[in-house]
Amino acid sequence: MTARPIRHTVIVGGGTAGWMCAAALSHALGPAGHRITLVESDAIGIVGVGEATVPSIREFNRMLGIDEDAFLRATRGTIKLGIEFADWGGAGQLYFHPFGFFGIDMAGVGFHHHWLRHVAGGGDKDPWAYTVEAQAAAAGRFDRRSRHGPIHHAFHFDAGLYARFLRARAEAAGVVRVEGEIVEVAQDGESGHVTGVSLRSGGRIEGDFFIDCSGFRGLLIEGALKSGYVDWSHWLPCDRAVAIPCARADGPIAPFTRSTAREAGWQWRIPLQHRTGNGYVYSSRHLGDDHAVELLTSRLDGAPLAEPNQLRFTAGHRRRCWNGNVVALGLAGGFLEPLESTSIHLIQTGIIRLLGLFPRQAIDPAVVERFNADTVHEYERLRDFVLAHYAVSSGLDTPFWRDVRSTALPDSLAARIEAFRTSGNILNEPTELFGPTNWFAILWGQGVRPADHHPIADALPIEELRRRLGLLRQRSAEMLADLPPHEDFLARLGA
Repeated sequence: MTARPIRHTVIVGGGTAGWMCAAALSHALGPAGHRITLVESDAIGIVGVGEATVPSIREFNRMLGIDEDAFLRATRGTIKLGIEFADWGGAGQLYFHPFGFFGIDMAGVGFHHHWLRHVAGGGDKDPWAYTVEAQAAAAGRFDRRSRHGPIHHAFHFDAGLYARFLRARAEAAGVVRVEGEIVEVAQDGESGHVTGVSLRSGGRIEGDFFIDCSGFRGLLIEGALKSGYVDWSHWLPCDRAVAIPCARADGPIAPFTRSTAREAGWQWRIPLQHRTGNGYVYSSRHLGDDHAVELLTSRLDGAPLAEPNQLRFTAGHRRRCWNGNVVALGLAGGFLEPLESTSIHLIQTGIIRLLGLFPRQAIDPAVVERFNADTVHEYERLRDFVLAHYAVSSGLDTPFWRDVRSTALPDSLAARIEAFRTSGNILNEPTELFGPTNWFAILWGQGVRPADHHPIADALPIEELRRRLGLLRQRSAEMLADLPPHEDFLARLGA
């Protein structure tokens, strides 16, 4: 344990992770008694393809006092009500993973158990009739509220513009940005703690606490501290991505992300106000880089607006995201492919976790251990959810898909899938990002059919169950009728 007071935090790297961290720390710690310096180089590009989010981003923005309309205008953002999955369960098959909930829980058990009983008795087999977010996505409609309550949503936005937006707020709060490329990292000879970084220009920046937002290379957490990496590529073999923005196609802006199963991975489509983001996530063992670029280019909705941005990654996480006086956030800490838009969420939860444990004048090993344990636990839960998409897919018969479907699953995921198959139960934890609605959408949407439902669901008289389901369908229809077209909503806020 070091007794040195922590009065100067240095953030290494900008981009989304660096400026989210700078904005949050400057807001939480205030201007008195603590300096924050962010070092970034204009010569080093940022990944900048993380343009889709999950609803928790709204909590982060609210914490910083950000007005949602101003945020959408500044980032050229659009609304995301969930993800449409195409061809994951067969050619031409579609299903929707919505934000929000399916129906309402009754008698102490999840809504889907009551609905499964309804289906077993010959009732309708469309669970999406009970979630307004799925219906609004299909109809291209959105507003924040309807007569029956809020519409759960997240955003698509330009990640570079979001970083710029947060930078302005952070600098206004006292964060000092230093332009420069780091060429050397100095460490204390006794503790191994990082003491400063030297720039190519000859400058040197010293600090008490360092946050590594340097991307995949992990300049501090790995380059200097050799923290190690847990490699999950045997479960998640996609290790490449190519991203190409294109001109917006004619027609309404869809309020959802689309994920389409492809021969060696999957393709994303993310609509913004001014362009459409596209990418192909694939396995280099099953598809060459040049061929991936050709395939993605041939599948764009409009003319390409930039050269292909090719990325290499390994799914997994650092063995220790907090090591000594360095905490790694964003890609420096780990990466799961962007199938469920978890990258920005992991930055956010890492920041919140760090704020809750932020040291004043000593780095307590027990605090570090707790931070790392909670971080690994979160990565493992998200890994299982992403991997579940592959494990239960049945859409394509190519070498890549045969390989991923034949891979032995982590015990934790195998238990979840088996529980759903046999009893309809969803084994999730209260603190997980993805809850029963999310797991049900993916498993049911890709063809997993439970053999049974919870016995409590049988206690409700069948006519009463039908009456309640009818009311829920009616409520969803009424909520949908309240919503304007998505583009009208954007126009109203001045987008």
